[in-house]
Amino acid sequence: MIDRIFLKHPRSVGENYFEHMAFAIAFSLRLFTAALACLIHAFIPALFESKASRIVKHLNNVLQENR
Repeated sequence: MIDRIFLKHPRSVGENYFEHMAFAIAFSLRLFTAALACLIHAFIPALFESKASRIVKHLNNVLQENR
């Protein structure tokens, strides 16, 4: 049960539990940054015109490379 919940997926992507945790946390912080840039851009369109799209493109590239 513990193996299935905590270890199976990280192992399937070639990471241990803590490596996967670090990657997921870093990824989520980048997504949060993109979301915040979008939110600010919604109110002040002159700010962060392409920040979120650059982050999303970068994260997509990271995911594609790690497949």
